[in-house]
Amino acid sequence: MTRAHLDKRPGDVSAMFDAVAGRYDLLNDVLSAGQDRWWRRVVARAVGARAGERVLDLAAGTGTSSRSFTAAGADCVACDFSLGMLREGKRRLAAAVVPVDVPGPAPPGEVAFIAGDALRLPFRDQAFDAVTISFGLRNVADPRPALAELLRVTRPGGRLVICEFGHLPWPRVNALYERYLAVVLPAIAKRLSAAGDAYDYLAESIRDWPAPDALARLVSAAGWSAVRWRNLTLGIVCLHTARRPG
Repeated sequence: MTRAHLDKRPGDVSAMFDAVAGRYDLLNDVLSAGQDRWWRRVVARAVGARAGERVLDLAAGTGTSSRSFTAAGADCVACDFSLGMLREGKRRLAAAVVPVDVPGPAPPGEVAFIAGDALRLPFRDQAFDAVTISFGLRNVADPRPALAELLRVTRPGGRLVICEFGHLPWPRVNALYERYLAVVLPAIAKRLSAAGDAYDYLAESIRDWPAPDALARLVSAAGWSAVRWRNLTLGIVCLHTARRPG
């Protein structure tokens, strides 16, 4: 299944993620050689969720990243348009052993799983103190209205954190990396999952994704201020941060 066939139609992309939901986090861990855990920690630090705050984790999948935002007492809404991912996330959360009377400055916050479309978020204006999306913005049909929707649901002064695949800064090395994404990565995924064909889409979506400076301009054009970005893992991933003008 390739991007040319999907053409980013929401129903088709959603069905693709439904098919890999059960082994999605395992595949990410294997295919990234464990780097995805570090990327999640970097995102959590950038979001900086505090007790009493409300965080939106868009394209949250199974909610693995969402739980990291609740450690200091913030509540998080894990929003995704893949019902399969949300069901898997709710199942895992219900099965998790939650310790009672955990020592610390605040008890962990709650995670709520809600289905939603990034282009028409089912939340009121200024509902969140921070909004974040990891490895999901490139799956949206048009990132510009999605960035505007994220702005709408963020309070003045609130934070935006985007973590997305990027491009290596050296053309020849980047060409080898894209070859790896197109050939090697899908082959590994197909050995680990019956739905490994979905990873053919990954290479095409990364290849066509804008460079970090171009994405920063899209974020600014949507109304965000103080836009910054930095590369992680030599540029394989890029982290963008911004604030809603207050």
